[in-house]
Amino acid sequence: MVTVEIEYCVPCGFLPRAEDVQHALLTTFGEELDSVALSTGTDGVFVVRVGGDSVFRKGEDEFDVDEIVRRVRSRL
Repeated sequence: MVTVEIEYCVPCGFLPRAEDVQHALLTTFGEELDSVALSTGTDGVFVVRVGGDSVFRKGEDEFDVDEIVRRVRSRL
């Protein structure tokens, strides 16, 4: 099993996005994941990591919850 970390910018108001991704991952993968942790950040950060490896990074990728779920699936 693996841990997913979602690091999001607090001042930017990205918590709802982070919660949407967290909910989608927990709903989709349930017991396949150890945890889906939210981690606070600044400076516009929004990064999703699986086992420490980045699978989504704002600025490099277009935000799409379904695409993030697919990328996490490929790492399981």
